Amino acid sequence: MSTTDGPQLDSDASQTTGTNSLLGSEDWWAVWIGGGLLAFCLASVLVAGSADAPANPLKSWLAKPGSWSSNPIDSIFVAGESNSIQGVVGVLVVSSVAFGLGSLVMGRGFTSFAIGFCFIFLLATLAYILAGQKVVKSYNLEYALWALAVGLLISNTIGTPSWAKPAVRTEFFIKTGLVLLGAEVLFSRLLTLGVPGIFVAWVVTPIVLVTTFWFGQKILGIDSPSLNMVISADMSVCGVSAAIATAAACKAKKEELSLAIGMSLSFTVVMMVLMPAVINAMGISQVLGGAWMGGTIDATGAVAAAGSMLGEEALQVAATVKMIQNILIGVVAFFVAVFWVVYIERDKDGPKPSVGEIWTRFPKFILGFVAASIVFSCIYASVDNGPAIVDAVIKGSTKTLRGWFFCLAFVSIGLETNFKELAKFFKGGKPLILYVVGQSFNLCLTLFMAWLMFEKVFPQAAASLGK
Repeated sequence: MSTTDGPQLDSDASQTTGTNSLLGSEDWWAVWIGGGLLAFCLASVLVAGSADAPANPLKSWLAKPGSWSSNPIDSIFVAGESNSIQGVVGVLVVSSVAFGLGSLVMGRGFTSFAIGFCFIFLLATLAYILAGQKVVKSYNLEYALWALAVGLLISNTIGTPSWAKPAVRTEFFIKTGLVLLGAEVLFSRLLTLGVPGIFVAWVVTPIVLVTTFWFGQKILGIDSPSLNMVISADMSVCGVSAAIATAAACKAKKEELSLAIGMSLSFTVVMMVLMPAVINAMGISQVLGGAWMGGTIDATGAVAAAGSMLGEEALQVAATVKMIQNILIGVVAFFVAVFWVVYIERDKDGPKPSVGEIWTRFPKFILGFVAASIVFSCIYASVDNGPAIVDAVIKGSTKTLRGWFFCLAFVSIGLETNFKELAKFFKGGKPLILYVVGQSFNLCLTLFMAWLMFEKVFPQAAASLGK
């Protein structure tokens, strides 16, 4: 018996089963689109470049607005980068065709999607432009916050236009972006820091996740287990990416997902600014500070920004720990799906849930994430000049596309979110208390584990990063 009601996230459970689900499911379409883009970008690099100097011919056709100081127009007509506007248009064409085709095959119409998509893409472009202003950029106020703010402003004032709603597809955009992210999560990164990195990322994370969920249910008495789980996963694993995967696994409401992501983005900004200052004030080493930030700050981009404030060594350690932690996205989604089917939604008087029920609940796009990680890890480690090839594919095209897809998702979250609907979830302040207590526990436990592993047990573990 389900413990939730009302509108919920799209799930394969509501789709057809068997062969038809491969074309009728949003999860599977995220795999097809993400996998197809990765394959196309990889093929372009292999065909256009030489073995010694891989090149990405798509780089000039896939771009985002750049920096500007006093004139926003400079962001898309960047001095010395005449292809900037060409790259933005290129992303618009590629993404509208890819997602539009998926919508068409899933029976949701191409034309209505395309019209709304142009509007959402325009808002995403605006978010990138706002984030690119030099003063704003100096404060690390990234595109995600602006995209969310723009969407919220519209939805809570004039309201989201009805003609734009067919393209408000938060999960579709971010699931596809997560498949692309898989290519950036390389197993070689895991080996770089070895055992201490694994302890910080893989031991602390599940402890914090389980403890925070228990605290929310048993101590705070949060009514919605799905809200509790999404906040716990968002805060303990890796922010928005984990929240999306977990929300799909436990059938969280869209309002619950919006609430968790909103808190995550807000605290991420605060932690990104304060943690480097605290680390410097405490006299903590770059290695220990980087590991601490990598294991606690939610967003990968924010981790990199915070790490760079400390120094190159801190940046390398922080980014590596975060990448190792990102591998848990699929693992957490799987176990949450199992836990929800076996314990949360199980009818005590009914039959035991079958393996098929768990497979139905499991977010299929995670398979694309894992497959991309395996394929690109193999290329990186086994192919001649593999690191250069992978770097050309990711930095030349797929990372840009991933950023756009996430930006579109944040705009969609804002357009879907109404403060009046969110108010009921803040009753008694329990979600905020849950996040603050959970993150506080996360900060303490991660710092202790990082100190134990990097300072006491394996003091030379990060030395290879500086070589």
